[in-house]
Amino acid sequence: MDIYGLIGNPVGHSLSPPMHEAGYEALGIDAKYVTFEPPAAEGAAAVDAADRLGVAGLNVTIPFKQDVIDAVEADPLAERIGAVNTIDFSGETPRGYNTDAVGAVMALEQHDVALDGTAVVVGAGGAGRAVAFALDAEGMSVEIANRTAPKADELAAEVPGASGYGLDALDDLLADADVLVNCTSVGMDEDETPVPAAALHGDLAVLDAVYSPIETRLLRDAAAAGATTVDGAWMLLYQGVAAFETWTGESAPVDAMNEALRAGL
Repeated sequence: MDIYGLIGNPVGHSLSPPMHEAGYEALGIDAKYVTFEPPAAEGAAAVDAADRLGVAGLNVTIPFKQDVIDAVEADPLAERIGAVNTIDFSGETPRGYNTDAVGAVMALEQHDVALDGTAVVVGAGGAGRAVAFALDAEGMSVEIANRTAPKADELAAEVPGASGYGLDALDDLLADADVLVNCTSVGMDEDETPVPAAALHGDLAVLDAVYSPIETRLLRDAAAAGATTVDGAWMLLYQGVAAFETWTGESAPVDAMNEALRAGL
């Protein structure tokens, strides 16, 4: 039996175990997905221990995505982002990937969103970094808005051609934008949105990385404006799909994994 898992702190809320195990069951793969919760300063040590114990693959979540990058051979996109959320132990050295970036791209493509033109990324934290670099890699022009503009400036300085702004610039930024991705946690614990409803329009595709609740205020506002809407569970699903396929070499049973994920929401 192959063992896959997730390291994070905390991890009790994770929907990854049922999602991945639904995939193993659908394909008849003899595998188990478990969670590990090492102390906050022990992410790299946990990766080394998993390697020695013969764990086949790991997902990585907060607070370890940046910490583990020195414990693996990161692929070029993960290296640019500065964070790893998927580790494959099948080679001579652990290989690190950032499937958060892949998940955002796949979620948009699943909804027939053309990844050209201009994307506005709201939030300059870990998810914002992953999405900004991913959309840049797809050839989009990326603009970054954050509650604190200097942090947006810092990220924009690393993304070719990007500029950073405060949230007060969203009205102007979105007027000519094609894609909007909310990478903040606003809307998770309260019925709020970081984006003025009046700035949304029918030519936008809006992805909200928040997946609980599944329909955020931002997505309701976007739907009312006629925009294409993509809920955060799609991004969560496709980052898992990318990890599953990296580890197993099999085409992921997306429908089975999606059903298990949404059943847990």
